[in-house]
Amino acid sequence: MGRTWIGAMLGMLLAFPAWSVEVHDVRLWRAPDHTRIVFDLTGPASHKLVVLNNPNRLVLDVANTRMKAGVGPPKLAGTPVNSLRTMPHEGNGLRVVLELNTVVNPRSFFLKSNQQASDRLVLDLYDKAPQKQAVATRSEQHSDKRDIIIAIDAGHGGEDPGAIGPNKQREKHIVMAIARELNALLQADRGFRPTMIRTGDYYISLAGRRDLARQRQADLFVSIHADAFNRREAHGASVYALSTQGATSTAASYLAERENASDLVGGVTLSDKDEVLAGVLADLSMTSTLDNSLKIGSKVLRQMDSVAKLHKRSVEQAGFVVLKSPDIPSILVETGFISNPAEAQQLSTSAYQKKMARAIHAGIRDWFLNHPPAGTLVAWQRQQNGQQYTIARGDTLSAIAQRFNVSEADLRNRNGISGEKILVGQKLLIPAS
Repeated sequence: MGRTWIGAMLGMLLAFPAWSVEVHDVRLWRAPDHTRIVFDLTGPASHKLVVLNNPNRLVLDVANTRMKAGVGPPKLAGTPVNSLRTMPHEGNGLRVVLELNTVVNPRSFFLKSNQQASDRLVLDLYDKAPQKQAVATRSEQHSDKRDIIIAIDAGHGGEDPGAIGPNKQREKHIVMAIARELNALLQADRGFRPTMIRTGDYYISLAGRRDLARQRQADLFVSIHADAFNRREAHGASVYALSTQGATSTAASYLAERENASDLVGGVTLSDKDEVLAGVLADLSMTSTLDNSLKIGSKVLRQMDSVAKLHKRSVEQAGFVVLKSPDIPSILVETGFISNPAEAQQLSTSAYQKKMARAIHAGIRDWFLNHPPAGTLVAWQRQQNGQQYTIARGDTLSAIAQRFNVSEADLRNRNGISGEKILVGQKLLIPAS
């Protein structure tokens, strides 16, 4: 009797499939040129993707996997997918069928788990005819009076939330708010044209961010972040430039490692890996790109000092992958530590986000008004009106006049100054010598 019962139980168990992997969530993001669908898994799984026509469909077969009860399809409005349905396949597998409303170029790949995400199966649907964003490049403007183009990069996005604050604040949302404020400020400046690298909640690879800045022929690339550190008490805003020889501090090295790991979270296939030439860093040391990055960073840091506590009072350097453009000055702005409870609360407020955007804007504007690229409207205006100088602590009219090789009387007349009083931050027009 006992053996008969055991045999019956074994037969029943063998009759039911044994799944080793479960899909516990399905998420979707829409980017300007593709749609990403992510299947969160409890473990690794192999898969096969089949493209079918008439009608247009995609079939994704995932081995030894099932869909967790209660998990439904994501919202599909505004995407190439009309419907997404799942069903068992070959006993213990999962079949996902996507009905499409247009032809796409699909690509699928598996991502191993990391500190921020579980194992994932990623399906990217690239548009056959990507939507063209209205962004101006230098070549599309009058060559003698073009705008100065500032590429604004809101870090992370989509699959990659960035750092998470104590109250679940997400870095990707905070930095997007600051980036949009900065974009609006630069749009209001005559002679400047901002371009947003990321315009919504989707992920772009680190190399892809640089590539977009170069395609748009940017004069400056500024990447905005609000990162975390392994100690809650770490605080303060910072500005970083690329280092060709190693990080300038432990914090700089730690943050660079975190940011460079972003592609592991955001999901990048082997074909998307960074292909910067080996000679780029050598080229950087032989050009003015890195030097200008440090100088622009210093201007921004000085302005940030008026609205935030600084982590360091000078521009730090580390091997940030996103900053490795050989021909575009590039800085990374850490607006604060989201891992610090007080700063996380501050970073979450609209008032602080606007203050930080104004500080970044003031630093960028200050640099380019005094060092405009050749052929820009700002350079032309400077030639017509003379140079502009921002008064710093310790400056005197006589010292400024001597520095620019003009008479103190001409300097006074050009700016309508009769007494001796001048103010830090005051703009002076320098007459032609």
